[in-house]
Amino acid sequence: MALEIHNMAGHLIRRLNQISMSVFTERMKAHGQTMTSVQFAALNAIRAHPGIEQARLAELIAYDRATIGGVLDRLESKGLILRSVCEKDRRARLVSLTETGQALLDDLIPVVRQFQDEILSGLTPEERGDFLRLAAKAAEGGNHLSRAPLILDKKS
Repeated sequence: MALEIHNMAGHLIRRLNQISMSVFTERMKAHGQTMTSVQFAALNAIRAHPGIEQARLAELIAYDRATIGGVLDRLESKGLILRSVCEKDRRARLVSLTETGQALLDDLIPVVRQFQDEILSGLTPEERGDFLRLAAKAAEGGNHLSRAPLILDKKS
């Protein structure tokens, strides 16, 4: 029996998130990793921006600034990142990948790319493209409503 919520955006987005997290977790486990999707996103952003400030990293992956430290603590304890104090602002922490972190990310990127279609397995390839375009448009349109908005470009 279908419920009204089964056709509501919030419910469907939550379900897709459940599916995505389940697939991500299972594929990482099968690859011998305990990495979370947020940890993967952080590593990916650090790779693109070596020496990034911890607070800026949170903005780039749309993650809460107050809790990014715990994510980085776990990555640091695994030997995947290094944190250092920023010389310009002693309160800020700079983050970079270790060689181990770089190697692991190089290994995991193809794995993560490979299972993306599985997350949207109910859609044709054309529909997947449409879905991704529309989901990106919806996320951009609602970005201002988020407690952890995506901030790609810093405005001075």
